[in-house]
Amino acid sequence: MADAVEIEIGPRTVRVTNPDRVYFPARGETKLDLVEYYLAVSDGIVRALRDRPCMLHRFPKGVAGDKVHQKRVPAGAPPWLETVRVEFPRYGRHAYELCVTEPASVIWAVQMSTVEFHPWNSRRADTESPDEWRIDLDPGPACDYATVRRVAHVVHEILDELGATGWPKTSGGAGMHVYVRIEPGHGFADVRRAAWAFAREVERRAPEDVTTTWWRKDRDPAALFVDYNQNARDHTIAAAYSVRGVPEGLVSAPVRWDEIDDAEPADFTIATMPGRFAEVGDLHAGIDDAVFSIAPLLEWAERDEAAEPAEPDADSG
Repeated sequence: MADAVEIEIGPRTVRVTNPDRVYFPARGETKLDLVEYYLAVSDGIVRALRDRPCMLHRFPKGVAGDKVHQKRVPAGAPPWLETVRVEFPRYGRHAYELCVTEPASVIWAVQMSTVEFHPWNSRRADTESPDEWRIDLDPGPACDYATVRRVAHVVHEILDELGATGWPKTSGGAGMHVYVRIEPGHGFADVRRAAWAFAREVERRAPEDVTTTWWRKDRDPAALFVDYNQNARDHTIAAAYSVRGVPEGLVSAPVRWDEIDDAEPADFTIATMPGRFAEVGDLHAGIDDAVFSIAPLLEWAERDEAAEPAEPDADSG
């Protein structure tokens, strides 16, 4: 087993230790294979993470071992690595989190045994003003992927009616995510209210498939939960192009709307995505140019809140 290899990434050199350690036991991919995957999709992963506070999901012994959730960049990080300070008022603490600005930042994190990248939906210019609305289609334990597909089409239909551009991706698990770039003039509470109102509209249009019931114990296990709470402060989900910590090395992969009915989550792995990326490029490349105002959704929220009690408050970190 090699002790270390040095990876040249533009003007940076990142030393990767234990490159032969198996991280993904299903096919035997190693830490170095993970590095090479992230280099192959570097334009996409950097776009997804750029300037966002980022939580790292680390697997020091590979994905068959324990997972570490890490917010703080450790002492001894290279001087070129950029961070952003975020506050956690509830606990009276703060953290300097990784702020990706270049591919070398990603590879440094992989050297630190990071597999998954979970960014905030705001950027360091104003961490309290989200610029990304996240629609998380979270299937219950008895909900099949056909339901996820049907609900994704409902989401697409409503977004089209609103004049919003949605950017879908697989979750890297059983669900799907749709991102919408938004004007960063609202706080987390407003963005979450807007997401709740949108989720309620999806539920009205697909009542046999969708639930917005807050408590898991009260949900039909065959229903799909539109998880609006992923827009609460300090709640994060895996970025586009993030690998997931599963033996097969599944990837949260951008897809086109017209691929949803045929694509399977298992189609997108660290083994298949480099070739796909080389062929189709970054399917989320235009996301920053399609900015939506959530004002209509806040009007929907006011309407729904007047008709019935508001949904429970989220943990604000």
